[in-house]
Amino acid sequence: MTADDTIYEAEGYMDDDLHEADIVEWYEARPVTVSTAVAAGAVITAFTLGALTAVGALFLIGRLDD
Repeated sequence: MTADDTIYEAEGYMDDDLHEADIVEWYEARPVTVSTAVAAGAVITAFTLGALTAVGALFLIGRLDD
């Protein structure tokens, strides 16, 4: 008996438990579905926020002169 066997027995493992394969089931993730309205709203919102940020940055650095 080796030191490893003693540790495994102290933890409650039997010798046969260490050599058996565990069954692992892998499931493919479901694709994320988004409605057309939500996707269009996200694109429009992103564009609007980008445009407002650009205008705000130009205003702050004084490039937007009348």
